[in-house]
Amino acid sequence: MLAFLFSRVAEDFNVEKTNTITLPSFLRRIMKAYRLKAYIRQQGGELHRIGRSRNWQLKASFDQLQTIIAFVELSNEPSWLWLAKLLKNEYKHLTHDQLLRIAATLAELTINALITRSDCTIAQARAIIDELEALD
Repeated sequence: MLAFLFSRVAEDFNVEKTNTITLPSFLRRIMKAYRLKAYIRQQGGELHRIGRSRNWQLKASFDQLQTIIAFVELSNEPSWLWLAKLLKNEYKHLTHDQLLRIAATLAELTINALITRSDCTIAQARAIIDELEALD
């Protein structure tokens, strides 16, 4: 019950949802970990080790995830690409409200732009655009 009330209050104040992603064997998979960890923390993401295991946990908003993915893809470090792939899987968990917020931030609202930004389906993009056009 308390969680439901908190989620309602969070929606009312437009608090952005934080995604929690487990990063298995994070340090063993990547080279130059210090640089990637510093960039993630610079973007406002929380990165910490889970207990005494080799697994790490990343907490970040959708915008922070997109920034991290862009940084990883633009870097010349091939050992980081698994992280970009793992973070892109988080796009599949976007809610309708999150897609609406993403569409509202786009300068030019087209189906292709929305699909590129959020990795949603064509049907979802059309529904979001129709809904936004109905609001105007």
